[in-house]
Amino acid sequence: MSAVMSSSSPAVDLAAVKTRQQAAWSTGNYAVVGTTLQIVGENLCEALDLRAGSRVLDVAAGNGNATLAAARRWCDVTSTDYVPSLLASGRERAHAEGHTIRFQHADAEDLPFPDASFDAVMSTFGVMFTPNQDKAASELARVCRPGGRIGLANWTPESFIGQVFKTIGKYIPPAPGVPSPAQWGTKARLEELFGRTAQEIRATSREFAFRYRSPAHWIEVFRDFYGPMNRTFGALDAARQAAFTRDLLALMERDNRSDDGTLVLPSEYLEVVITRR
Repeated sequence: MSAVMSSSSPAVDLAAVKTRQQAAWSTGNYAVVGTTLQIVGENLCEALDLRAGSRVLDVAAGNGNATLAAARRWCDVTSTDYVPSLLASGRERAHAEGHTIRFQHADAEDLPFPDASFDAVMSTFGVMFTPNQDKAASELARVCRPGGRIGLANWTPESFIGQVFKTIGKYIPPAPGVPSPAQWGTKARLEELFGRTAQEIRATSREFAFRYRSPAHWIEVFRDFYGPMNRTFGALDAARQAAFTRDLLALMERDNRSDDGTLVLPSEYLEVVITRR
């Protein structure tokens, strides 16, 4: 990922950045990867201490991991994303489980809901990728009622995924002036984003373990289905694809805790619960 930069850097066309990001997340099929992260949504709902009947909004919901976790707790859930195919995947999953959930196309930086509409607002590895971080944070706080809670799961800069995006940046430099998404995985940035609207910000370090058949299998799945990785491979010639692959394998070799040829690779994230002022 890019170095930490001020989110107020001048002359940055954030709308153009968002358009490129939306195209990237629409590439491949994130649902294949996203479904493997289901436990994070379940844990976040427990951290939020959701109660049956609560009005819950899932922002940048992807294919609905946290959405489904909240619905399983009998909450009144609205699931949003700006990638229609991911909303369709979430809708299919909800139908298969028999849940009644509202799915709505929405931009995390411009949520189409009145102030204080929800008891809980959450996002797992989603809103952290918005180019205008301050606006996205403001929107999360705006639609959450006073005394309600905002729950986030954000990769940290030091995590495996944080290092993957840093590695991507070596081959495809990020847009200048756009702050790193990994800032959402730091307590300092969370205080900047939510300090004025929060009674309390509680951030807990957690790990998610990527479990794949092998390091090569992880690369294959992410290359085919994870939008940013798919776009990176597609933008490189054969020699640079090979170099990029070697860099990724070196990252995995460093932290893989498996000794049987499979991949068991922990990646740190912050589980965040913010109580709205």
